[in-house]
Amino acid sequence: MKLSPAVEKYVLHWGEMGTRWGTNRTVAQIQALLYLSPEPLRADQIVDALSIARSNVSTSIRELQSYQLVRMTHVLGDRRDYFESLHDVWELFRVIIEQRKQRELNPTLSMLRTAAEEVDLEQDTDPITKQRIRNMLAFVETTSDWYEQISDIPSSTLTKLMKLGKGITKLVKK
Repeated sequence: MKLSPAVEKYVLHWGEMGTRWGTNRTVAQIQALLYLSPEPLRADQIVDALSIARSNVSTSIRELQSYQLVRMTHVLGDRRDYFESLHDVWELFRVIIEQRKQRELNPTLSMLRTAAEEVDLEQDTDPITKQRIRNMLAFVETTSDWYEQISDIPSSTLTKLMKLGKGITKLVKK
């Protein structure tokens, strides 16, 4: 499988961004390749396209499956496993946000709730420090609540909301 220059650039850039987002470069490259591919790909096709070890592809695909970004599929008459990415960008966004919420936001929210309770009982902690912990807790709770509220909004509605941009502030009273 030969990648066009534009597809190769996309895949390489996505891999680079993956490292900045806290994931493995190869994992991000495989997700990008599967996202762009018009058809599901076998592991050996991914190996050839990206020039990476088969074991690395297998490990990366398992990781992508655990994130629910890639799923295994089959082709009638072929016993081999094929893999495909989610194709709807909004669905990708939702899955990534949900995964990050589970792995990062929820533990942070739990820690902040405990910290807020504990710091309120401390006599020697500065009131400004206590308020800042409560402010951070309120912010993270609001962010979590916002995600829960928008997670079921249809993609077409989310697209319209995003296009409104700052125009939506006209609907919000100050």
